[in-house]
Amino acid sequence: MGETFTVICEIPGGEGTYWSYDWRPERFTTYYTTNERTFYNVGWEDNGNYQCRGNKGLSLTEWSNVIPVTISFKLHPVLTVSPSWLSPGASVTLSCEIEYPSEGWSYYWYKAIPNMDIKEEPYKYELLPDGSETAQTLYIITGQTHTAAYVCRAQRGRNYYYTYYSKPKFVWSADLYSAASLTVGPVEQRLGFDFVRLTCTGNSTWWRVRKFPENSVPYCSDVWNLGESVCTLYTVISYSDDGVYWCESMSKQFSNAVNITLQGM
Repeated sequence: MGETFTVICEIPGGEGTYWSYDWRPERFTTYYTTNERTFYNVGWEDNGNYQCRGNKGLSLTEWSNVIPVTISFKLHPVLTVSPSWLSPGASVTLSCEIEYPSEGWSYYWYKAIPNMDIKEEPYKYELLPDGSETAQTLYIITGQTHTAAYVCRAQRGRNYYYTYYSKPKFVWSADLYSAASLTVGPVEQRLGFDFVRLTCTGNSTWWRVRKFPENSVPYCSDVWNLGESVCTLYTVISYSDDGVYWCESMSKQFSNAVNITLQGM
């Protein structure tokens, strides 16, 4: 069930009298007929300074003392994709999990689309077919042939304050794609260092190179380039740049993906 906490409102001398109760923070229901409120599956959005007061007809008590509540975790859903590398004819299964599942959650499924605005998140989200307000934590995709990115959203009830997005997860394809292509050049040498060029080409005017994992992102990654995009990786000093690379275009295309191990080149 996850973590819970309860706040109790006590009115000295008010025993045996029918009271209703107002509560703060005000984004919660302010009118309550019991003097206890229990919060379930709490997350960071439950942080705040809690107060109560008694309400009896036209008679109101003063607001109580403040009880500060601090919660450090947030209920981000975790999205997994299987398989992570596409094979011909295989379907892709998306699984969306939250840390403390319970009744009342619904799930939304999106495809992540490259976002050119560098002041915003790297991706925008487009709802997948039949991907709105499902009760299932699984979503199966058929017919996917190229590299793609997906996101899930978990929402509790119809309160948008309790809505959480996962981080994008990728399914990669090594197959060449005419609309978007990543080419890995031969090892060259410059100023005594070996390096390799990654080049993005296809039916778009703007490109960027992306990498997974993001433990060490090359300078050229995340930078949108007009025309052909070239990313240079130095094989001697950039061993932490090992990972899966692909290109993304402003025409919403993902290229083939290449798993690069620089130390072995």
